[in-house]
Amino acid sequence: MRRPLHKFDLAFWFFAARVCAIVCLIAPEFAFSVARAQQAPQPATIDRIVARVDTDIILLSDVRALQRYQQLVDGKSETDAQVLDRLIDQWVVRNEADTAQFPHPTPDAIDKGVERVQKSFTSPEEYETKKKEVGLTDGDVRKMVASQMYLSNYLDSRFRPSTHVEAKDIQEFYEKAVIPRAQARGQEAPSLDAARDVIRDALIQRSIDEQSDRWLAESRSRIVVEKMPEQPEKPVKDETP
Repeated sequence: MRRPLHKFDLAFWFFAARVCAIVCLIAPEFAFSVARAQQAPQPATIDRIVARVDTDIILLSDVRALQRYQQLVDGKSETDAQVLDRLIDQWVVRNEADTAQFPHPTPDAIDKGVERVQKSFTSPEEYETKKKEVGLTDGDVRKMVASQMYLSNYLDSRFRPSTHVEAKDIQEFYEKAVIPRAQARGQEAPSLDAARDVIRDALIQRSIDEQSDRWLAESRSRIVVEKMPEQPEKPVKDETP
C-alpha cells in the first residue's frame, strides 16, 4: 500500500499539499512511449493536435504524459479536459519564464526533487513497480520534475515579494487547521511556536497560488486558444514484425 506523505509531521503535510498543487500545473516537454521490447505488438494510437495556443500546439500525447505523471505522484489523474487546461496554464507560465530568461533548476536540485518523489512511496520497490505500471522511465520522471521545478520557481520569484503573513493569520491557521487535524488523527498537536515557521511557509505558498491563479486568468484572456473537438482515439495496427 502507498504510504501517506504525512504522519502529522507538519513538513510532510504541507509538502503533500504543495506537490498536489504543483502537479496540477506542470506539463510535459516530451511524449511517452508505452511500447516495450520483447512484448507482443500492441495497437498504437495516432497522435493528434488537441489545442492551439497562439502559434504553438498541444498534442494528445502531451495530455497522456501529464496524466501518467499524475498517476505516479497522486495515484490518479484528471480528465482529458482538465489536463488540457493545466497544459494551457503551463504554456503561459513557461512562455513568461522563458521571455524573462529565468534560470532552469540545477542538476543537483533536480536530483533532490526526484528523490522526494521516490520517498513518497513506502519502498524503492513500490516506486519502481508503480513507475513501470504507468509507463514512465527514470528519464521521464526526471524531465517532469525539472519542468515542475522550473515553473514553480518562476511563480515563487514573481509573487513571493508581494506576499505578507501577519501573526494573527498564523494563530488563526493553527487554531482552525493544525489543532483540529491533530485531534482527528488522535494525536497531540505541536505547539504554536514549533509549528510557526511551517505555517508561515504554507500561508505564503497559499498566497502565491492565489496570486498565480488571478494572473493566469488575466493572461489567458490575452492569448488565442483554440481547443479541437474531442475525437475517439483510433488505434492503428503495429506492422512491426
